Amino acid sequence: MNTDLYTSTLKQLNAKIIPFIVICYFVANLDKTNISIAALQMNADLGLSASMYGLGVGMFYISYILFEIPSNVIMTKVGARRWIARIMITWGIVSTGMALVHSANQLYVMRFLLGMCEAGFAPGIIYYISCWFPKSNRARAMSFFYMGSVAASIIGLPVSGAILNMHGIADVAGWRWLFALEGLPAVLLGVLVLWRLPDTPEHAPWLNPEQKSWLRQRLQQDNVGVEIGKNHSWLSALKDKTVLLLSLVWFLQAFGSIGITLFMPLIVKSMAAGQSNFVIGLLSAVPFVLACLFMYLNGRHSDKTNERSWHMGLPLIFSGLALAMAVWSGNLLVSYLLLVLTVGFNFALTPVFWAVTTEKLAGVAAAASIAFINTVANFVGLGLPPILGKIKDITNSYHYGLLIVAVALIVGGVIGIIVSHPSRGSLKSVPHHQPGK
Repeated sequence: MNTDLYTSTLKQLNAKIIPFIVICYFVANLDKTNISIAALQMNADLGLSASMYGLGVGMFYISYILFEIPSNVIMTKVGARRWIARIMITWGIVSTGMALVHSANQLYVMRFLLGMCEAGFAPGIIYYISCWFPKSNRARAMSFFYMGSVAASIIGLPVSGAILNMHGIADVAGWRWLFALEGLPAVLLGVLVLWRLPDTPEHAPWLNPEQKSWLRQRLQQDNVGVEIGKNHSWLSALKDKTVLLLSLVWFLQAFGSIGITLFMPLIVKSMAAGQSNFVIGLLSAVPFVLACLFMYLNGRHSDKTNERSWHMGLPLIFSGLALAMAVWSGNLLVSYLLLVLTVGFNFALTPVFWAVTTEKLAGVAAAASIAFINTVANFVGLGLPPILGKIKDITNSYHYGLLIVAVALIVGGVIGIIVSHPSRGSLKSVPHHQPGK
């Protein structure tokens, strides 16, 4: 293999694509999850119980589920550049409009619209990455992409907590300032997408002809052994056993990523009731710093060793065990540290999971299947927050709800090891020479 060509091409992809989509995903998750910080003021202003807040969170996922697969299929027809731009501009407008909510019903409507507008963004970007990055670098590329999601918690939670302190400026509540200010960047980035993200490598002005040719041949070579390829219809792919098992793993993983993330500030508040909103936001962000580190290290090591199964399943198992121990620990500091580990391990499997998925799928079947897998997981967002809220209202504690999450994570890890094991198919590709990292 031409090592110089390999290195120069990947360097261009890493420089031109990854930073921009990381920023886009950062803003996407900021607008999706900033409701968790807004809830510190908003719930009282609107008279929301924990159950009503959970329903408001869940409304996002109803529309997200309905429009996820159609959105990704449309993207393969009109091109990623235009469709991702449309998604970002419309969700930015709706997110900003959340500042105008005055009742629970209005909150439900706006969260529904937000989910409808954002549907297809994350799976669309995952599919986009699979069309640019070879298998041997895909887990690392996915880890960088998902760092945008995690950064929304690392940076976004403390910043959002600080914005709440704008309460009363111009007689506007702090949580309204929060939605108004954090929705606008999505609109601006959506416009930038139109000239920053080429639809395919052939349209990239920053790749020379030799690099384009090498990348095209490498991606074609990677797609030779896929189980569900370009000759499969998107509908038949959704009935495939492997796609269904991968969907189950991602569904169970979402108990942690959705359930814990959206309730993190409220959980931390219950542990440190006397702290300010800014401190609560800061404490809520710490677990996601570890998540960034774990995602990168797990994805990099999986690519380097060409091993997927254990890198995919063990993090979920460890995450579930840490959460269970956090619930039963009688020490607040120990419980908090275990909660930090829970989040870190929960996110660690993410880049490996999507590397496994895109190694088994190609073409429009891949776009639809990725959207389907993500859609199934979003049923957790629809059902889990209201359930956690109801359990909290009844028991005055998050403990029993978090134990449900812990069991789901452990089961998901076991299934992840099984579905990604090489004995199930050609998940383990032929090792590629990789230059020094």
